[in-house]
Amino acid sequence: MREGTVYSLLCFATIGALVLAGAGDTMFLVLGTLLTGLATFALVAYPDTDPATEAAMKFFVFASVTGAIMIFGLSYWFGATGSTLLADLPGMDTMPMSVLLGFVAVVVGLGYKASLVPFHFWAPDAYEGGPLSIAAYLSVVPKVGALFALTQVVRDLPLGSGWAVVIAVLAVLTMTYGYLAALAQTNVIRLLAYSSIAQSGYFLLGILAVGASELALPSIILFAAAYAAMNLGAFAVAASTGRTLNDFDGLGRAQPLIGLAMVIFLLSLVGIPPLAGFVGKFLLFAAVIDVQYTWVAVVAIINSVLSLAVYLRLVVPMYRQGNVVVARTDIWLKAVLIIALTVTLLLGVFAQVFVGPLA
Repeated sequence: MREGTVYSLLCFATIGALVLAGAGDTMFLVLGTLLTGLATFALVAYPDTDPATEAAMKFFVFASVTGAIMIFGLSYWFGATGSTLLADLPGMDTMPMSVLLGFVAVVVGLGYKASLVPFHFWAPDAYEGGPLSIAAYLSVVPKVGALFALTQVVRDLPLGSGWAVVIAVLAVLTMTYGYLAALAQTNVIRLLAYSSIAQSGYFLLGILAVGASELALPSIILFAAAYAAMNLGAFAVAASTGRTLNDFDGLGRAQPLIGLAMVIFLLSLVGIPPLAGFVGKFLLFAAVIDVQYTWVAVVAIINSVLSLAVYLRLVVPMYRQGNVVVARTDIWLKAVLIIALTVTLLLGVFAQVFVGPLA
């Protein structure tokens, strides 16, 4: 019976993420946040262990506060426009303070779900305390839904209100802090959690360019597909291997195919060609340079170099001499690995095929 509950909660959370991604109204932002939030709290607490319960409580408290702030901020927009439609936001071009106050509140509400710094504190504990499959889900579906919702919001905001500066600062903070924190981790799940936080910062590069560059939307969509594949693939390997760096000792020598797949996923997260992550980040850099935020692109490139040190902490033990660990893979994990690896390679090698229809 509990298994059926998990599938129901996954459906509710996914519907909430879809509502967020397609939101054209501030009330849908609230509805999508509530749907994904209530379902994911229960999913994190599902194992009924002390770490899971503690993580779910942190998640719940943080979500309650940030959600309340978002709703309060949205009242500024409703008061200024008399409408809840995002399409009516351009009418606030003479009220930049109202635009900025509402936008900061929306960033707080959606930023926690996308685990942007400084709204990320729940993420490492929730990923570590909950089941690994739920951690993988949290790292992709609600995050991408929230970032797409933020894209919908900024598309209709007046450009002169200063929202771009807020996004630029958040992007730099999120990328830099995520990778610096990941360098200190010995738990693989927490390392991947901070990696996921850092990757959220790269999404903000595309959001920064929305409305001013034709590359903005294609770069966000392509990077979302690439991120989902390479991140789910990395979590699948972790699910079959273990939660600590020691669990990865000798994995690449004992099971070369799984080791090679993990290396590909990690290199794609760095942004090494010809993998999907490279194509996504290349388009994001081009979009942000196109809108004259070159300094943000430079910081992003420096952080990509830093990320190599983060992911090498996983790769080195896999090929180190010593104890050999054999990964435990069932048919479903193998299926996830194959699909994720295929998408990661195809999106990188045949990027033009996918970019063309989006441009």
